[in-house]
Amino acid sequence: MVSYIRRIPRSLWLFLANLPMERKLIVVFIFLLSLPITYVSYLSSRSTFNSVLQSSTASAGQMADNASDTIDRYVADLKRNTTLPLYNTDVQFFLEQENTDWEKNTSMSMFLSYLNHTKEEITAVYLVDKYGSVFYDKAPGIYELFPGERMAQWRQLTEKAGVAPVVQGRHTIRLNAGDEREVFSVLRTVTSVSMLKPIGMIIFDIDIGLFKGITDPVNAVTQGSTMIVDDQGQLVYGGEDTESQGESLSLLLQKISGREGHFRIGLEDQEFLAVYTVSPKTGWTTMVTIPLERILTPVQKTRNTLILTTLAIVAFALIVATFISHALTKPLKSLVRLMKQVQHGNLDVWLSPKYNDEIGMIGSHFNRMIIRVKDLLQEVSLTEQRKQKADMRALQNQINPHFIYNTLESIRMLAEGSDEPRVAKLTYLLGVQMRYGIVRSDEMVTIRDELDHVENYLGMLQIRFPEKFRLNIDVPEEFLPLPVIKLVFQPIVENAVFHGLEPKEGPGTLSITAWKEDGLTVFCVEDDGIGMDGDTLRALNGSLHSGSDGEKFGIGLRNVNERIRMHYGSSYGLRVHSEPGSGTRVILQLGGLSPEAHDRK
Repeated sequence: MVSYIRRIPRSLWLFLANLPMERKLIVVFIFLLSLPITYVSYLSSRSTFNSVLQSSTASAGQMADNASDTIDRYVADLKRNTTLPLYNTDVQFFLEQENTDWEKNTSMSMFLSYLNHTKEEITAVYLVDKYGSVFYDKAPGIYELFPGERMAQWRQLTEKAGVAPVVQGRHTIRLNAGDEREVFSVLRTVTSVSMLKPIGMIIFDIDIGLFKGITDPVNAVTQGSTMIVDDQGQLVYGGEDTESQGESLSLLLQKISGREGHFRIGLEDQEFLAVYTVSPKTGWTTMVTIPLERILTPVQKTRNTLILTTLAIVAFALIVATFISHALTKPLKSLVRLMKQVQHGNLDVWLSPKYNDEIGMIGSHFNRMIIRVKDLLQEVSLTEQRKQKADMRALQNQINPHFIYNTLESIRMLAEGSDEPRVAKLTYLLGVQMRYGIVRSDEMVTIRDELDHVENYLGMLQIRFPEKFRLNIDVPEEFLPLPVIKLVFQPIVENAVFHGLEPKEGPGTLSITAWKEDGLTVFCVEDDGIGMDGDTLRALNGSLHSGSDGEKFGIGLRNVNERIRMHYGSSYGLRVHSEPGSGTRVILQLGGLSPEAHDRK
């Protein structure tokens, strides 16, 4: 996978590199324009997005804080109102009075009516005396209440809170003939001023509709939806769709951490920005949820405008790039067309540059090149004529070797007539050697021919150095008909004689063996001479491997190695193994040897 990914940039680069020059200029021109414009558009869109999001978050946070403060002040007022029975001596007296008479009812009703009219959102106000009698005043339109159903819950809440006020979250009360109303309540235990003992309870029921007037301005400004949650995690108010917000509420409450903050959340396939604040006084949470789609509508309009502008600029750039690239590449196209004509042999072409820029300079150099090519072709023609004359002279000079052969043959006949067999044999072998080496030097011969040539060469040396050299040839019979280039073994044998065996004291042995190895024909020319040290051996093999010229090792081995590599391939050639005092082995690896190859020659 990694290698595939790495190949992608290279493939794209090769695709771009192989495009015509005109298209390359268009691509580069558009790329250099569209990339900065696209990047600037992206930064602008991103900046606008962040700015709008931050502005919306800050605005919603401020509105949520204001709404929370309004609720806190309202609840604080109700809590203060729950302390009013402490300052009314009549109420204190009647709360401790066991029986209920006209005076008690009148006094309680007047006090409750006053409390009921302090806030227009109050649904009802209740006073419960020491003996469980309930007195209440209700809002207009309410004809009947059922406080007895709630008495046990009131006592439980007030006893748990002691003398502190209690805020009871959203709950439903029954009124009139089967009607219901959603309210929240503020309760407090009424304590005797003189005895400091509980003598009753005071309860305010507040219509949930109170929060509509608080949250509607928030929703209008933020274009979102405001919800209020009590300290128990129960929804107090959530707008018109309060009943359907149960699942969403639990997800939202899980994200709350700290007294205030904001987060993004997905609800019902839609993403929202939620901004919240938690009241330190009541523990209630005021949260505004705004669909991101509404926030980002201006950003989307700006983005669409930027996209259209970018596309218009790129289209304009494409038109300009097309004209400019055409103007720049037109001389190059003309040059390419003329070069194709030159490729097909038409040198009677001429390019007329219109400008003195780099392309005009190329055209001028092209014209000079054509002139130079014509001159070179003329020179080649003259050289070829001189070569033909030289070949004719070489053919005439081929008479000279025949003259040498005839002269050597005359010397041999005189030596035999004078009873000098060694001179006669040496002269004969020398003639054979010269004939083998000079006549048709480029033709293929067999392994047998090469080995016979080596034996003739050793025969000449044995006449000069009797009992000095011995030759062992152990080449399988099936190798003898194989074709090989001429003069492969004799230079190696000569190198072994003069550098390995001649400096050695006493007689020396030279062995030639052959075998098959991995489909290749391998020959080994080995001597038991003086060998060579490691530095000399490494230098020799390095020279053979690199084909570098040098006089240090002579030209025999290098000549053979280069001819083998030129004829059979660079993977074939000579390898030399040697140790001081133990002799030297020269390995020849040849490929493609078969009798059919010799027959084709």
